[in-house]
Amino acid sequence: MKYVYSYLLINNIISFFMYYKDKRNSIKKKTRIPEKYLLLISILGGNLGSLISMFMFHHKTKHLKFLIINPLCLIIQLYLLLKI
Repeated sequence: MKYVYSYLLINNIISFFMYYKDKRNSIKKKTRIPEKYLLLISILGGNLGSLISMFMFHHKTKHLKFLIINPLCLIIQLYLLLKI
């Protein structure tokens, strides 16, 4: 079980910094991280980090797919963690 928690912690940290980096790149007009990678890291367990960074940096908060997929995945993953 500790491996699951370690995986989720690392994935959430990576996700947080991916959203941060994408926000910085958008401000500086540099190459962006594709949305599919941001959503993929969220779906693979980094959705808490994604949600925190979305609202902390005001990034992707106007995109409906991010506002639906991230919380939905978080609910599903919390449910699965409680079942383990």
